[in-house]
Amino acid sequence: MNIFMAIFYGIIQGITEFLPVSSSAHLAIAQNIFNMENIESSHFTFDILLHLGTLVAVFIVYYKDIFELVPAFFTMLGKVFKGKFKLSEYTETERFVIFVIIATLPLVAAVFIKDYVEMLGNYTKIIGGILLLNGVVLFISDKLEKGTVTLENKKPRHALFVGLCQMCAIVPGLSRSGSTITGGLLMGFKREHAVKFSFILSIPAIIGANILSVADVFENPIPSSYILPYIAGAVAAAVVGIIAMKLLIYISKKSNFRMFSYYCWAVGILAIIFG
Repeated sequence: MNIFMAIFYGIIQGITEFLPVSSSAHLAIAQNIFNMENIESSHFTFDILLHLGTLVAVFIVYYKDIFELVPAFFTMLGKVFKGKFKLSEYTETERFVIFVIIATLPLVAAVFIKDYVEMLGNYTKIIGGILLLNGVVLFISDKLEKGTVTLENKKPRHALFVGLCQMCAIVPGLSRSGSTITGGLLMGFKREHAVKFSFILSIPAIIGANILSVADVFENPIPSSYILPYIAGAVAAAVVGIIAMKLLIYISKKSNFRMFSYYCWAVGILAIIFG
């Protein structure tokens, strides 16, 4: 793993983690077709650092919201312990925390099937087919009527449905951001709220996955010759991730996601042909 290859992986991770085109699919296709290293097995710690890089990107873009959500989490817990269970008893920020927790719950079930599902990443043609499906999902999202649901009138069932969409996205080829944004739009979210909720929802997902991998990280210490490339790759993932997030936020306000569906269909067809 040299520094240029590490930066290349970081760029792929940063772009595809937030744009609705599936980061897992692109990494798997690159590894399968171009015989590139499988970083999850060959460079496990580097794979973790790439995801941490994209996590940093979320914190930078949404730092104002996150700084409000942290104290709201504790005030929300205080109200729960006091027996307050009606949403009307919570502030808007506290309700946001509750919805993030509800939407994250389905990922607990995903832990038990994750290894089996990720085996699909070894089959490029299957990934290509799933990318075609991802394109259909994005295309449908653009056909939906403009929603009216925001944090003020959102219900727990709305958050749970988005969480189920996120759980489905553990399948290589299904974009996490695309699935959660589409899930939000299906629930009637305003597009800008669907995008924001999707990005914030990635925080517990990434942190949870990394916590489960802590033991493996200690078993796979970073060789001294890889320290600089690993850091460079993580920084690249963070910087490109910020750009990708800003781009998607802009597109969600000014345009539609149809361009991403066309892209997924093109890559999916190529993966099926050459896989």
